Amino acid sequence: MKAIIPVAGAGTKLRPHSYTQPKALIPLAGKTILSIIVDQLREAGITDFIFIVGYFGKKIEDYVRQLYPDLQVSFVHQTDRQGVGHAIQLTRDQVGTDEVFVVLGDTICEFDIESVLQSPYSMVGLRKVDDPREFGVAEIDEQGKLLHLVEKPNIPTSNLALVGVYKILETALLFDCLQKNIQAGVQSRGEFSLTDALECMIAAGADLRSFRVENWFDCGRKETLLESNQLLLKKFAPAEPINPYENCVLIPPVSIGQGCTIQNSIIGPHVAIGDHSVVEQCIVENSIIGSYARLSDIVLSDSLIGSDTQLKGESRSLNIGDNTSIDLG
Repeated sequence: MKAIIPVAGAGTKLRPHSYTQPKALIPLAGKTILSIIVDQLREAGITDFIFIVGYFGKKIEDYVRQLYPDLQVSFVHQTDRQGVGHAIQLTRDQVGTDEVFVVLGDTICEFDIESVLQSPYSMVGLRKVDDPREFGVAEIDEQGKLLHLVEKPNIPTSNLALVGVYKILETALLFDCLQKNIQAGVQSRGEFSLTDALECMIAAGADLRSFRVENWFDCGRKETLLESNQLLLKKFAPAEPINPYENCVLIPPVSIGQGCTIQNSIIGPHVAIGDHSVVEQCIVENSIIGSYARLSDIVLSDSLIGSDTQLKGESRSLNIGDNTSIDLG
């Protein structure tokens, strides 16, 4: 089985951070969004990956090759972003006749991946949501069989949203449906969607089943990214962090990267700091700080600070991209 991870999106809702790096490489709970996804699949035994890249694709490729030299990887370039369905169609030659496990590049979920992989059916991850209009929506029967799928309906007939995780066994039919929709111009909100291709598969007689995800971490906006960071720190960060830092208090959960200098500061709770950052005379809580950042004399809460950023001043709630220098004094 091959894993397909589309990471070609521009991440417009996470600007200014996505101006300088792909959304999938934004730090989260001491890792990156992409590394959390890849680690989950690798631990389940998947070692063959296809990454669909476009926006800052070279950064994705360099990151994957450096961090995962043991994996078999290939990269497909989507130069014209026309939706997830169009992106998946580009992988047809790389996939061949293999079964695939598709995870969207901003989708972090907790679910029983072993049972999904062992199921004799193609499987689609679902989660109940309050407002399903911004998602693909599924109707299922009592056995969890998918009856009908629609992408971002104005009037949803269900509150079961597609979370962006799919195991597809009938790959030939999937690619035929994708090609059929692209040739016919079948789009949802101006894009070729994977949801429409799955609906085509159902109409052709494919038996698609659903599984429920236990947790779904939203990484699409600053506020929800910080919420996801809180939850994932409880999973990945040590319960009692080692504190080798001068005159500092660490309030768990916190994650501090390699080569950091932390002095005369209170860090936490719910703080993730990237590698080689410097934090002096600061109070930081519920925030994500990128790598090679330098913070001094500041109180930060509910903030997302990009890599290679210098920040000095007073209390603020901030959303600052990479390569920035700000003095709030």
